[in-house]
Amino acid sequence: MSVAVSDELYAPVASGVELCYQTFGSPDGDPLVLVMGLGGPMNWWDPELCTMLAEAGFHVVRFDNRDTGRSSRLEGRVTRGQLVRSFLGKGGRPPYTLSDMANDAFGLMDHLGWDSAHIVGVSMGGMIVQTMAVEQPKRVRSMTSIMSTLGKRTVGWQHPSLLPQLIGPRAAGREAYVASSAKMWQLIGSPGYPSEQAKVRKRAEETFDRGISASGVMRQMVAILNQTDRSRQLAILKMPVAVVHGSADKMVHVSGGRATARAVPGAELIVIDGMGHDMPSELFATFTDVIRRTADRADVSGSQDQSA
Repeated sequence: MSVAVSDELYAPVASGVELCYQTFGSPDGDPLVLVMGLGGPMNWWDPELCTMLAEAGFHVVRFDNRDTGRSSRLEGRVTRGQLVRSFLGKGGRPPYTLSDMANDAFGLMDHLGWDSAHIVGVSMGGMIVQTMAVEQPKRVRSMTSIMSTLGKRTVGWQHPSLLPQLIGPRAAGREAYVASSAKMWQLIGSPGYPSEQAKVRKRAEETFDRGISASGVMRQMVAILNQTDRSRQLAILKMPVAVVHGSADKMVHVSGGRATARAVPGAELIVIDGMGHDMPSELFATFTDVIRRTADRADVSGSQDQSA
């Protein structure tokens, strides 16, 4: 079966914010929104995975978050000092919040004519889809949160060895970005499913060529660090929820995934041995199966009353 893939298109979603997006599959499929993590443009959702999801009956949309790829760049300077203070819970008001990014995704749904959709998020994207679910539950048919956490500071922490790479200065230029990216994925990738360096470098080259913004990544980081604890809000969700996490995740400790699943009544928790903070191609079938069966649990007729 051939899967239809759109050109890269643009959607105005908020004042001064335009998202670059792409769809896979038939418009008759179940609407599925894929939300990527920190600094990750849409190409981090592998086309092979998007195709598999389309073949599983979804109409898939992937997009560049604000401050990423070909989507709009925002304003607001973030200093490294503010970033460090945010790690300590004293960062002050961020340029924008995860709620703003959740509203971007809802704006994209509006542009596509989707009243509701199944939503999937990775890392920061998981935080965004959780925010979508708690703020506008009637628009969420099902949610799958992958290698993410729920905003509670006592879970989902980063391994200390990653901090220098996260907040340290970086050299400018394409080759420097590719080298830095390769080093980061070597640190946080899946030890049970090692990536080929050629593939890692190719994705980094594509990411740089799509457009990167160091200041944008800083703004996203501050939004993450200033997120609220969603535990109580997650506890009243009624849509089907799945939580996927790797046992070897150094970027977001598996405790974040476990806490998220505990917070949501009836949530399915899948902990994958040997998976780190990436999405190995060997697990694409697993991700597709989890997302499909979670969506299949949704009672579409009752999706308009998802909150208590």
